[in-house]
Amino acid sequence: MRVLTVVGARPQFVKAAPVSRVLRERHEEAIVHTGQHYDDALSGAFFRELGLAEPDVQLGVGSGDAGPRLAAMIRGVETAIRARRPDAVVVYGDTDSTLAGALAARECGVRLAHVEAGLRSGDLGMPEEINRIATDHVADLLLCPTETSAANLRAERARGRIVLTGDVMLDVCLAAAEPARRLGVAAQHGVAPGRYYAATIHRASNVEDASRLAGIAATLDSLDLPVLLACHPRTSEALKGRAFSNLRLLPPLPHAEMLSLVADARALVTDSGGLQKEAFFLGVPCVTLRDETEWLETVASGWNRLAGTDPARIRAAVAAIAVPSAPPDLGVYGDGHAARRIVDALEA
Repeated sequence: MRVLTVVGARPQFVKAAPVSRVLRERHEEAIVHTGQHYDDALSGAFFRELGLAEPDVQLGVGSGDAGPRLAAMIRGVETAIRARRPDAVVVYGDTDSTLAGALAARECGVRLAHVEAGLRSGDLGMPEEINRIATDHVADLLLCPTETSAANLRAERARGRIVLTGDVMLDVCLAAAEPARRLGVAAQHGVAPGRYYAATIHRASNVEDASRLAGIAATLDSLDLPVLLACHPRTSEALKGRAFSNLRLLPPLPHAEMLSLVADARALVTDSGGLQKEAFFLGVPCVTLRDETEWLETVASGWNRLAGTDPARIRAAVAAIAVPSAPPDLGVYGDGHAARRIVDALEA
């Protein structure tokens, strides 16, 4: 079987790595990297750390206006499909690269598999929500991380075959958690385990609105413990020149170092979807800087609180942080063998 994998952003590299390893044991895989994330700290470093094979095709689309960038991705993936004639195209998650891969596969008449299918936040103002819905409704194979996501697709009468695989990010986290803890990233930044908050801010709605970002940053700076903020490059640029007393800006961290930072934190404060789950997997409370989440299981279990971006709500959510009496039920996200189930489903 010949598979063309389309990736372009940091979370997709993490998800694709375990699937790629299993695929290459049995089949042929070519990787197309759209270049949506192109900085070495967000791209090349992740390929090296995760053992993901170097891309066979580099589109190098980079940043820019959304429409022309998406069009360039679609053209590039179409060209790769016609040149390599795969049996299936595999896309991950909900980025513009996901949608570009999906539309190119449909245009070329190649079967499409969507890993992390069926997620819904209910917020059609999020570009990610549009991307995932559109991808789900053109995909032939819908690979679902949770029963909730599978139920969403059944309710929407999605045309593709629905397969519950578990969450491939759990595969990665289970393998990487203990080595990551041994890195001691918190100590490298002069803070003790449990005596700081880890944080990330990267969503366009939070970073590109200057007043909203300023309010979030000021709120984090006012918390009762130091806050270590691992910055996306555009977050660093937006906060350049600002002085903080309690908020410490870190560069983008490799995956293992980010896991280490989260694992030893009092709590995580983030607008990232993937990190909400990783905090849950690690048994670390999370405060999410959004009004909704795709990962309803983390909220229902008490490990995640939705705080939006209002400073008063953020402070209240952080003040209310408590470790739930019941440990996180990882079983709602599978058993750590999602990658093999994904490949099995592709073969079927």
